[in-house]
Amino acid sequence: MSLEIKRKTLPKDHPSLAATYSNIGLVYNDMGDYSKALEFYEKDLEITKKALPPNHPDLATSYTCIGQVYNNMGDYSKAVEFYEKSHKIREKALPPNHPHLASSYSSIGGVYNDI
Repeated sequence: MSLEIKRKTLPKDHPSLAATYSNIGLVYNDMGDYSKALEFYEKDLEITKKALPPNHPDLATSYTCIGQVYNNMGDYSKAVEFYEKSHKIREKALPPNHPHLASSYSSIGGVYNDI
């Protein structure tokens, strides 16, 4: 319902739509429907890339979400690719002791542990 209303009332690249797409992607990921999760996370990423500067932490979050889906699918090379994109943004945008950097290292390390 919320998505339908936002699609009707907001421009197609409005940041509020990106957040909704991300939330829907999270639900599909949790349900194990990874192709649908990717579909919605990629819509989120597309809008977020247009709406925010290239080193914004929210963009890093979008990359992390996509990396999580690939990790869940067992596509570890794609997971690392997206986790590293996220980490590079976080290194530039956040202070060196920020907990999101630790999370990035943990995600990347987790993939290598699974390989």
